[in-house]
Amino acid sequence: MIRAKFRVGEQGLITGFCVSGHSGSAESGEDIICAAVSSPVYMTANTLTEILSLSPEITEKDGYFRLTLSNEEAEKASDILQGFFLHLQALSEQYPDFIQVERGAL
Repeated sequence: MIRAKFRVGEQGLITGFCVSGHSGSAESGEDIICAAVSSPVYMTANTLTEILSLSPEITEKDGYFRLTLSNEEAEKASDILQGFFLHLQALSEQYPDFIQVERGAL
């Protein structure tokens, strides 16, 4: 199961996210659900760092990606992070046995 957790700060803005696990819906390299999650994870991170020039703290390893922002940077990234949340939420509704999305502590 892929689990995505979004941390919400005091002002109600998303200040970070953690995506972990594997869907297990197919063999590695054939898993369209993992691809559907991995692609927007990297697009979000690249947009924040390369387009908005933000400096989030990023931790990445096999099956694990965590990104955290300061409150100031979260304000600048708000629309992108909200769009990413909505995208994963829609995927979790389409594939509830493989993806879980929640808001809470990372």
